[in-house]
Amino acid sequence: MNNVKGAGLGFRREMLDELFPTLPKEVDFWEVAPENWIPLGGIYQKQFEQATSQAPFSTHGLSLSIGSSDKLDVEFIKTVKQFLDANNIGLYSEHLSYCSGNGHMYDLMPIPFTEEAVKHVVSRIRQVQDMLERPLVLENVSYYIAPDQDISELEFTNAVLSESDCSMLLDVNNVYVNSINQNYSPHEFIKGLPSHKIVYGHIAGHYDEAADLKVDTHGADVIEPVWELLDYAYSVHGVYPTLLERDFNIPCVDNLLNEVRKIKAIQSKHASSGNTSSSRGVA
Repeated sequence: MNNVKGAGLGFRREMLDELFPTLPKEVDFWEVAPENWIPLGGIYQKQFEQATSQAPFSTHGLSLSIGSSDKLDVEFIKTVKQFLDANNIGLYSEHLSYCSGNGHMYDLMPIPFTEEAVKHVVSRIRQVQDMLERPLVLENVSYYIAPDQDISELEFTNAVLSESDCSMLLDVNNVYVNSINQNYSPHEFIKGLPSHKIVYGHIAGHYDEAADLKVDTHGADVIEPVWELLDYAYSVHGVYPTLLERDFNIPCVDNLLNEVRKIKAIQSKHASSGNTSSSRGVA
C-alpha cells in the first residue's frame, strides 16, 4: 500500500496559494498530519482532493501517543483509518513517543528505554495495526531527557521494530540532534538499524541552543552534517523515500524545492551505483 517514492515535502495550508493550481513536479509525494485535515469540508476539502488527484500523499500523525499509559483513543484511530481509506493513502506514520498522560501534553515525550516499555508499546502497536489494517510506521524522535535507560535507544528501537512487526521512519536530523545531546555516534546508530524495516525517511533543520544542545525545530534549512548523514544512511540501507520537513519560518516554495532537489540528487547518486530497494517504491 506504500505508493510514495523519491523526495517529498510537507503539504501545509500556508503554502496553498503558491502550490495551486498545479503542484510542483519536483516533489514526488506530499505529507500531511491527519489531525490538521480532519474533518475536511468546504474549500479545504476541494483543495485537498485537487492535490491528491495530482500526486501521492503520505501521513505523519501528531497525537496517537503510542507510548502512553492512557488507553488508546479507538475513535480517533477509526477516524484516521477513514481518512486514509477515503483519500487512498497507504502510509500512516507516527512518533515512537507519547504525548498524553491523564490528558494531552502538547509535546512529544521520550518513552523509557526498558524491556517493560517495549512490551507495552508493542502491544499497543499491534492493536493500532489491526484497526488500521496497514502497518504502522514509527519515527525515531529527538529527546532531551532520558527518564530510564535500562537499554540503549538503539536496542529499544530495534526491539520495538522486531516484536511489533511495524516499520520505521528514519529521521536523520533527529539522529543528529540526539547524537549531540546524548553524546553518541550517529553513524553507529544508523548502521545498527535493520534495513528491511526502513520504509520512509525525514530530513529537517534544527536550532543550535549551544554547542552541546540542539533543538529539533523544523524551522531552519538543513545543515551539511545532516545532509551527510542522509547520504550515509542511503549507503548503509539503500535509498528510501525521504521527505523534507519544514513546520515554521516557512520560506517561499522555491527555496523548499531547492532542498527537495538536494534529496533527489543524493538519491540519484546512490541509485546510479545500484544502492536502492525496489520494495520501498524508490524511483
